[in-house]
Amino acid sequence: MEKIIEIKNLIVSYKNLKKNTETIRPAVNNISFHINQGEIYSLAGESGCGKSTIAKSIMKLIRPSQGEIIFRGKNIQDIKRGYANKVQMVFQNPYSSLNPKMKIMDLLEEPLIINTKNSKEKNKTLIKEIIEDVGLEEGCLKLYPHQFSGGQRQRIAIARALILEPEFLIADEPVSALDASIQAQIINLLKDLKNKRNLTILFISHDLNVIRYIADRVGIMYYGEKIEEGETHTIYKYPSEEYTKILLKSSPTIKNK
Repeated sequence: MEKIIEIKNLIVSYKNLKKNTETIRPAVNNISFHINQGEIYSLAGESGCGKSTIAKSIMKLIRPSQGEIIFRGKNIQDIKRGYANKVQMVFQNPYSSLNPKMKIMDLLEEPLIINTKNSKEKNKTLIKEIIEDVGLEEGCLKLYPHQFSGGQRQRIAIARALILEPEFLIADEPVSALDASIQAQIINLLKDLKNKRNLTILFISHDLNVIRYIADRVGIMYYGEKIEEGETHTIYKYPSEEYTKILLKSSPTIKNK
């Protein structure tokens, strides 16, 4: 299989603002893994283990202390233009990631205005298509984020991330802020969009029972390090690390409807 993204010996340290020095223990410590074209790869682990730091590094929101992130054979630091068109991210809290002062139409059109030279009509066509793809009606484009439920807002956030038709999508805890009854709907939506739009997805979660339904492979993280990796069904049935067993026992079961 073709690798779409490869993380090589990634180290990310945050600075102690009081002393202006790097922390003793890196937030991400010598992490390596790859994601194949068309695959859903998941990073699992408790809060603070470095999952989101890796996601932000891939998005170029954080510059690694050491190591490389390779996207389609090129170091992302060497990709100066067009990266946002290829790699996008869905954040954990859909309400805080959507500008409450902007209507949905404007939220979805803004990335197109900034990153493309499309005509107004082309933008409208793309917006209508993506809104339909995420299971919402065209009438929602006239409304504001606060007028939607949490699940609907996350669908809007997914639509905004996909409006540029990226190849690679990062979903950072996309269902953890949602009711259990809505989680399976969003998981199924991501799986459907992955197939329809030929996406490759990095899915980040602390919940292995959520990951079980969506990921092809999973890497388990603990204190900034990857301690276990394998196909999801294998990790779920035969975990080798004690920490992985604890994660499995602590995760509530959801029904995939």
